[in-house]
Amino acid sequence: MSILVCGSMAYDNIMFFEDRFKNHILPEQIHILNVSFLVPELRRDFGGCAGNIAYNLRLLGSDPLIVATVGDDAGDYRHRLDELGLSQKYVRHVPGTLTAQAFITTDADDNQITAFHPGAMLFSHQNDVRAARDGRVRLAIVGPDGYEGMLRHAEGLAEIAVPFVFDPGQGLPILSGDELLHCLELARYCAVNDYEARLMCDKTGQSIDALAARVEAFVVTRGSEGSHIHVGGERLEIPAVPPAALIDPTGCGDAYRAGLLHGIEQGWSWLSCGRLAAVMGALKINHRGGQNHSPGRAEIETVFQSAFGESPWSG
Repeated sequence: MSILVCGSMAYDNIMFFEDRFKNHILPEQIHILNVSFLVPELRRDFGGCAGNIAYNLRLLGSDPLIVATVGDDAGDYRHRLDELGLSQKYVRHVPGTLTAQAFITTDADDNQITAFHPGAMLFSHQNDVRAARDGRVRLAIVGPDGYEGMLRHAEGLAEIAVPFVFDPGQGLPILSGDELLHCLELARYCAVNDYEARLMCDKTGQSIDALAARVEAFVVTRGSEGSHIHVGGERLEIPAVPPAALIDPTGCGDAYRAGLLHGIEQGWSWLSCGRLAAVMGALKINHRGGQNHSPGRAEIETVFQSAFGESPWSG
């Protein structure tokens, strides 16, 4: 069984400003803002929701298939996928574009200024998920991507009867309330963070309970406060797993979703799915970037047992 991971592949350019933005931005002059920050530390990471989720699924032993679009500069990322043994069957090159890229500057107070260039991601609709109608794919996730791509992927997966997690993420603001409800009607599951959940309620005019009633499970992540899984008219409380260190939250949500998908794939209870998701998020936050942690299955199981007193694999 393969898991289809629809979403972005991107380069994350991370810069660290050793001072504080507030010391260099004059509020009374914000209308003529013209500032420059010296960033002696620069790091380029592999990222994007689809790339991060697939990476974490590989750590868990699942077989993900990435559905994404990349540009002319994707050579390094493609080489990495080869090294990880991740299929590029549905990774499409869009000539004349650059791969999506984020430029993130963080100051000494962990404030961030981010610029995002979507590049090839805007052409994600050129990938047709109906091509995965081969019996191998039995689960999918529709993550943040180009506007048209998210809608087409949701409709295409519904057409070929592949259950999927709807995860609009950073793409949620570009979808209307009606489009969000349409995607929920097509999806079997939904996963959002607490801010996105409130925004979805505002855009659709519906409560969390009403939205949750449209899918089998509605997952709301809440950072250090854990997560809620709304299922069967009840709300499961999933505690956060204490991390060894708080280094970088980038990609924690993607690691969480990988744990969720792996549990669904294995047919686990929702409690076990949520707990594994929490473990994956805790293991990721110990490292900078979305794909620089590398726990083996044994370490993942040890952390799970330490946090919850059992292993979902033992049964």
